[in-house]
Order: sequence, then C-alpha cells, then structure tokens
Amino acid sequence: MYNPREHLNVGKKTIKKSILFAILTDRNVYFRCSPKKAFVSQVIKKIKSNLFRSSSILFACYLAIGLVNTSCHSAPKETAQATSKRRGGVTAVDVAIARKAWLKKELSYTGSTVPFQEISLRSQIEGQLLALNVDIGDKVSEGYIVGLIDDALLKTSLNQAEAELSALRSEVARANTQVSNALTEVERTRLELQQAKSDARRQEKLLGEGAIAKQTAEQTITAAQTAKQALHAAQKQVQTEQQAVAAAKGRVIAQQAVLAQAKERKSYAKLISPITGVVLEKIIEPGNLVQPGNEILKIGDFSRVKIEVQVSELELGKLSIGQSVKVSLDAFPNREYIGTLKRISPAANTTARLIPTEIVIPNIDGKIGSGIFARVNFQNATQQHIVVPARAIQTELGEPKREEEELVSNLQGTVFIVIEDGKNQKVKARSVILGDKADGKVEIISGLQPGESYVVRSSKTLKDGENVRLSILSEKKD
Repeated sequence: MYNPREHLNVGKKTIKKSILFAILTDRNVYFRCSPKKAFVSQVIKKIKSNLFRSSSILFACYLAIGLVNTSCHSAPKETAQATSKRRGGVTAVDVAIARKAWLKKELSYTGSTVPFQEISLRSQIEGQLLALNVDIGDKVSEGYIVGLIDDALLKTSLNQAEAELSALRSEVARANTQVSNALTEVERTRLELQQAKSDARRQEKLLGEGAIAKQTAEQTITAAQTAKQALHAAQKQVQTEQQAVAAAKGRVIAQQAVLAQAKERKSYAKLISPITGVVLEKIIEPGNLVQPGNEILKIGDFSRVKIEVQVSELELGKLSIGQSVKVSLDAFPNREYIGTLKRISPAANTTARLIPTEIVIPNIDGKIGSGIFARVNFQNATQQHIVVPARAIQTELGEPKREEEELVSNLQGTVFIVIEDGKNQKVKARSVILGDKADGKVEIISGLQPGESYVVRSSKTLKDGENVRLSILSEKKD
C-alpha cells in the first residue's frame, strides 16, 4: 500500500545524495564546467533509479539539480581568481643552464688501436735457435737479448779471420825489414859515390900535374860512375820494398774488414730487441733451424698508440695535419684522450671513397693495447660555443623567435637571464651575438656565459625586471 510519508522521506534522502554527489564532482570535475552535461545526466539517473511515483518528489529533485547547475557558471571564475591571487599573478617560465656544446653533429668515426711502432725481429744467420728469453706480453727494453742462435760455425770463421790477419801483419813486418835493408844499401852506395868522386877529383889534379898516368885517372872516374849507378839501383830497391809494405798493409786492412764482418756475424747469434716495447707474437720456438730472414718475434712500441681511421672524402676539407682529436676507448669508458692527427693518406679507396688517416694518442700508463675499439671525434674543443634552443632568442618586440624563423650568423638577439632577488626570481634582458643555427638550436657567440640560467619558454611575453616562477620542467643548478 502506498505510504506518502515514507515516499517523502525517500525523496528527501535522494535529493541529499544528489547534492552530495554534485559537491564531490565539483571538487574534481564539475567546477571546470567541461563535463556539465555528464554531471546532470548522472544525477537524473540517480534519482530515477529510486523509481519515484510522485511528481512532487521528482520536481524537488530537478530543482536541486538546477541549483547545482547554476553554481557551475559562477564557481570556476571565483576559483581561478582565488588561484591567481594565491600565486600573485607571477609568470611561469621554463629555465635551462647555459652550456657549451656542438651545434652540428660531431665528425665521429671508429677505428682500432695499433702500436706506434711494430717491428719483426728476424734471424740474420743460419743456425739452430737455442733459446728465447721472453714470451708474449713480456716487456723488453732496447738492447735486451731476447734469444740465442747456435754460433759454432761463426766462431770458426772468426778464428780463421784472426789467424789470417796475424799472417798478413807478419808480411807487413817482413816488408818493413826489406825497406830498412834497402835504405841501408842506399846509404852505403851514396858514401861510396862520394868517395869515388873525391878520388876522381884528386886523380884529375895529379894528371894535370903529370904525376900519374892518364889510365889511372880514367879508372878513378869509371869507379865514381859505377858508384852512382849503384846508388840509383839501391834507391829503386827502397821504392820496391816500400810498395811491398803498402800492399801488405792493404791486405791487412782487408783482412781486418773480414775479421770485423766475422765478429758482426757472430754477434747476430744474439737476438737483440731494437726498441723498447712489448712482445706481441712468438713465431718460432727454440730448437728449430732458422734461416736468414726468418721471423722469430714481433715487438710493439706502446709508449704511444696509433689509431687508423677511414674518413669520408666529404670531410677531408675539415681535417688538417696536427689538429687535436678527441678519442674515447670502449675498454676505458670513463676516460677521454686527446690525440693528434699525424697522417692523411693522399690516396683514397676508389670503391668506398674513404681516406685512411692516422691519429696518435699518449699511453703514459701503458694500459692501452693493440686492437682496442676506438671512437674518434675530429672536432676541436676550442671551437665549441654555448648552444640554446632557437625559441629562447627573443625578437625586438619581445616575442620568442619561431622554430622556422631563419637566424642569420652574427646577428644580435635578446635572451632573458634569470637572477635571484632575495627569495624571488627575476628576468633580465641581455643582448647576445648569434652564430650559426641548426636543428632548432642556435650558437651564442658572446653575451651568455656557461652556467647562467636563461629562459627557454614562458607562459606570456616577458619584460625586463619582471618577477617569474620556475616551472617544474626548469633545470636547476647543482
């Protein structure tokens, strides 16, 4: 049976629930006024779900909904004003920290490390390899004996050369004796000639006085001439003996060269490292017979390391011998090396159009080995400038430049710098000189220092000295 009082109570409860639903919705959605229709439909659905049979109760419910709907138009405005008052009308800005960077993509290539110098230690003589004193990875210094080759035959050759040298030196001594004898003979004949000449002068004088016969005087003159001829013969003998001495000395010198060669060849039995480095490879084991030219060891100099990189011919004009190069190694990810471009090959690969280049980096601690993957950046750190987004540059009217707007090199622009003013932040307009632009970014040649905070984007047009607040997207200093 229908009970009006009970029906009225149900209607009141439904209206209260509807108003409560409106309040809750107002806090999250309704006071923004965008989902108003959805709100009303939900309240009506809520009321109808109670299956009211009285039009008066329905009218009361619709009246409650109308009141709530009416409040929708006034509440957002009041809320926005309250929010604006709480924030004090301060403009929100996105802030970034000025840093130096590359405007364009870096010229980066990959390569592998190789020793600064790599030598092959080869045998220079024939013989059995008796010993190797090193193994792969061992460090050796210049002049260190790394191995020995059998030198028995070389010792025999050396002894023979020394014996022949001694014999030739004896010949030189005998030849010198002959020269001395010849010189003595010359001196004797010279004295005999002088005596013969004196006798001839006396005999001529006596012949003129008639004291002796003419035949006696002629015999004296003949003796003097004979003595003169004997002197000439003795002098020629001295020359002959001296030539023999010179020839013997020449043979001695030649034999000395043979002896030196034998000694040198014997020294080849010792395998000596010509550089300071590390053993890279061992080709022949002890006990094997080696021939002249056989490779025994490979030694690499790692005091410096070379990196061989193939560079595109399109980038050749940007490279120069001696320029600084940044190198990073995957084996040491936390370190960066500064190298030097030492060589650019004059011949490019005709198929790939790549040009071989060579970069040298220091290896002070000796940790860098051969075959390590390297990443090479040819751009010089001294060429870096501060790079900012193009939208951070303001026009003369104070509006941010658009992304598509062209920025010409070395033009003047304006950047807003964020400065601390007690507990507040203010912006200060600063003129800057612009450089190149690429990929929505622009270089700042001067006017902005690394570490300064600048405005990237703002919610409205900024004025010099205006108070601002940093958005949650802003970059903060450490």
